[in-house]
Amino acid sequence: MKTSFRFESTIKKLYSAFHNNTLNPECCKQCAVGNILDNSDGWKHLSDHHGSLDLNYVGKVNQTLNRKFNGYSPIELLQIEHTFLEACGFKTPLHHTNFKPKNPTDKNVLFEGLSAVITLLCEMDNIPNVMSYKKLFKNNDSAVKHELEIY
Repeated sequence: MKTSFRFESTIKKLYSAFHNNTLNPECCKQCAVGNILDNSDGWKHLSDHHGSLDLNYVGKVNQTLNRKFNGYSPIELLQIEHTFLEACGFKTPLHHTNFKPKNPTDKNVLFEGLSAVITLLCEMDNIPNVMSYKKLFKNNDSAVKHELEIY
């Protein structure tokens, strides 16, 4: 399957962060977007609230100027972070009074967040969902339809 450079780069960064325990939904440098943007937190100035889908003045200016951050527009970055936080079990935007999971860095919680983000990234790049396992179980006859690639 042909994918974009930004997709490949993003997947590698998120995979590394997940396996190196450097993925933390509550930290602007170690959340999904923080990792995508090489552990920088400059993206947090695009919105007034972590997890919000609303661009602030700075975000709107960057969006209007078609500014890209590692291939993603400001609104795409907010969508990625919002999706990640919601799938991890947070009520967005993040606020000390809003619900959050008991252990936000639990591997199962992070996996749910990453799965949702990868689905969104596939939609953004108009490619089939690489997280979909449905075709593996589709059975019209007894022949194997798809071989699993094991690395």
